[in-house]
Amino acid sequence: MAAQGDKLAIIRSLHHNSPGHVDSTHTVMTGYPGKDAPPPYRPDYPDFWAVASKVCGERVSGVPPHVALPRVRFPGSAYLGAGLEAFRIRSDPNASNFEVPNLQLPSQMTDRLRERRNLLSRFDGLRSDIDQSGVMESLDTYNRKAAELLTSGKVRQAFDLGRETPEVRNRFGRHAVGQRCLLARRLVEAGVRLVTIDFPCVPGQKAFSWDDHASVWNIFEQMKIRLPVLDQVTSALIEDLHERGMQDDVLFVVMGEMSHTPRVHYVKGNPGREHWARAMSVVLSGGGMTMGQPVGATNARGSLPLHRPLVPGDLLATLYQYLGVPLDTQFNNHAGRPTPILPEGAPIDELI
Repeated sequence: MAAQGDKLAIIRSLHHNSPGHVDSTHTVMTGYPGKDAPPPYRPDYPDFWAVASKVCGERVSGVPPHVALPRVRFPGSAYLGAGLEAFRIRSDPNASNFEVPNLQLPSQMTDRLRERRNLLSRFDGLRSDIDQSGVMESLDTYNRKAAELLTSGKVRQAFDLGRETPEVRNRFGRHAVGQRCLLARRLVEAGVRLVTIDFPCVPGQKAFSWDDHASVWNIFEQMKIRLPVLDQVTSALIEDLHERGMQDDVLFVVMGEMSHTPRVHYVKGNPGREHWARAMSVVLSGGGMTMGQPVGATNARGSLPLHRPLVPGDLLATLYQYLGVPLDTQFNNHAGRPTPILPEGAPIDELI
């Protein structure tokens, strides 16, 4: 990854005040302070993915605007409706029997599907009249997405990793996260606007996440397993996008919801780091932005921003501007009150 330094920009001074996983995720993906509430998770504000999907819509008809590989942790469409949440692909694309369930209909089912959609459309007026909660509208969106996916050859081809050469697949790595990164590129080529890749762990690793508390496992042992994989997949995707001339059209972002303490903690002799959101880093590549630079800096301990402190709203404003989402966009919340997509923040000039 170091060899790709001229193709990266590293934000080193992002910070916020949310200490837990749920509230941190809400904070970095909405710009609004979150709350670390117990399940079931119900966000107060729509996240970046929902807003971008709502405003920008589909790039290609029949192709979902947002695909999650294999999921989005703590997704939040809030008052925009569940129909804007990601299309999730839970299966492992590295598996020999990888397939996306129900992406292809038997030929005799196509006419029946069309008949059922026509029947559903006859009830639209009645359902719109009686629906005050937005639930019916979300169901309409789900039905439309499902029908389009079931009849889209473009989507089926994107999921066929067998169309890639063995050399390309090997470069990304023959493991779940590597093949998900390759699949992400194929989905973008097919017309998907947003792809999320959740990277919690790698094969042979005791750790099931990057949450390296001293009370659960040895951070240094797990990093020796995890970091080479992160290096491999990020380098491969950046190289691949440049080789295909996609670097100005695709913005690749690597980030978490928080950082961890600069100081190593020990529990019964086991080293680890605890939650720390007061200084964190984000890596970006492509998008026609200015690369080959750091943005901001922390103090010598890496505990607090020293130069150019940035908040999640600044990062989100940068992403929204990149996608063409007006920063003054507002949506009515559940109470009918117009609510801005961001409470604060401005595009990061050094990148734009």
